[in-house]
This record gives sequence, structure tokens and C-alpha cells, in this order.
Amino acid sequence: MSWKQNDEPRGYHHGNLREALMRATLDLILEKGVAGITFAEAARRAGVSAAAPYRHFRDRDEMVAAVAGAGFDRLAEALKTAWQQGKPTPAAAYERVGRAYLEFARHHPAEYMAMFESGLPVSGNKVLEQAGDRAFGVLREAAEVLVSHFSGPGRPPALMVALHTWALAHGVASLFGRPDDSRRKLPMPPEDLLEAGFLIYLKGLGTSSA
Repeated sequence: MSWKQNDEPRGYHHGNLREALMRATLDLILEKGVAGITFAEAARRAGVSAAAPYRHFRDRDEMVAAVAGAGFDRLAEALKTAWQQGKPTPAAAYERVGRAYLEFARHHPAEYMAMFESGLPVSGNKVLEQAGDRAFGVLREAAEVLVSHFSGPGRPPALMVALHTWALAHGVASLFGRPDDSRRKLPMPPEDLLEAGFLIYLKGLGTSSA
């Protein structure tokens, strides 16, 4: 499987230096991991001088944060598209959201690593914090709709459900959904494992939605 993010040229052309550096960063993540990113190498791959990245980024961490923030924005759009305002049923739409999370991790591995494996502090980093909140906001909104359809007096907090299912989807994606040889082997598709996990979780809450 190719890990190239798209077929766009990697060099710097006509003022898109920021985008060229971010694409170079994605390539470096795929080849060397997040730890292998340097300003100098990103500049070389973008076809500019070693000083050029400073026009747009304070340092290497800020460049990685920009890539991660763009990844969270892309994830938010993917989750929103999958949710489809809870149609045809909130439970079915919620499962689609989980599958969309797995698809994102599989098809955008470099962004996924920048988002979750860079070790950058989220607190105080407005780019990461706001972009991450937008992505999680889609999941929380979906959880609120889902929980509103639960019956019985023990209705769980929507935030708790959103956090639990995020952890479940992220765990399946990180362990079993990676597009490289680091993924753990499964006797079933990771989507089926995630679906089973959702069903078990909802049944554990004693909800009719399960």
C-alpha cells in the first residue's frame, strides 16, 4: 500500500511554501516517524533554503502542530459526514462514525501520527487544542443524540459515552487498523471488532439502542 497523501507535487511553487513544508513533513513522518522531522530536511524536500521555514513556523514543533491541526480538521469533516445528523437511526449513524475514525487512521497515517504520536503538549497550543475540540465536538454531539434515545432512569452522561467510544475507536485503530506491519493480527476486520465493542458497551449500559 502506498502511503503517499496525494498526487500533488512536493516542491514549493508560486507562494505555497507553507503547504509545501507541511507536505514534506507528512512524507518525513511516513519514512522516519515523527522523531525524524527536522526543519532542514523539510526545507530540502520542499526545495527551499534551510532558513525558509522560519517565514511560517517558529520552530519544528510549530510545523508539526500545524500538520496535526490540519489532520484534526480533516477528521472532524470525516466524522461529520459519517454522522449524517443521526440518520437513519442514531445507533446506526454512531457506528458509522466509528468506522470513519478507522478509515481516517488507515488512509491518513502520517496525519494520524502527527495528531497522536508527536508528544506535543495540547494545553496552551491553540492550533492543536481548537482543532482537537472541533473533532471531538462531532463525536460528543453524536453521543448526545444517541443518549437522548436511551430508555430507563440510568441514562449515562453523553460526555462519558463520547470519551469511552473515542477510546474504543482509537484503540482499535492504533492496534489493529494501521496500514503497515506494526498492526496486530486479527481473525476479523477491525471494523467488525469495533462494531462488536460498541454493541457490548451499549448493552452494558442497559440501553435499548444496543
